[in-house]
Amino acid sequence: MQFMMFVVSDPAAEPYIPEQDNIAEWVAGTTASGTRITGDRLRPPAHATTVRVRHGKVLTRDGPFAESKEWIAGFDLLDCASLEQAIAIASRHPMARFGSIELRPFWPLDVEEDPRQREAREAGE
Repeated sequence: MQFMMFVVSDPAAEPYIPEQDNIAEWVAGTTASGTRITGDRLRPPAHATTVRVRHGKVLTRDGPFAESKEWIAGFDLLDCASLEQAIAIASRHPMARFGSIELRPFWPLDVEEDPRQREAREAGE
């Protein structure tokens, strides 16, 4: 199973302590084990551009769409045998202490299938 792991800043989390930041060790270990496919940091929300199309016109806005104290600081793509394995890997990431980690399983796109039929099938309807 593939998971997108969002690394999220969280002002309510433990204070950041650089000496406890073991990100290099986490990246090396998960890459060597083959569970981390790729990942990187993201620039702060002030560097974001929001893109929308309304009435056929492309609209852009500097900064994030939502105003929030939390923001996505990075991402990693994981390939794990199960959600439990992904949780174990995410729990060792330093931002699990200094922020939060959100895991989302991939939902493969089949352009030939009606998404409503797929949702109903997966919901067991």
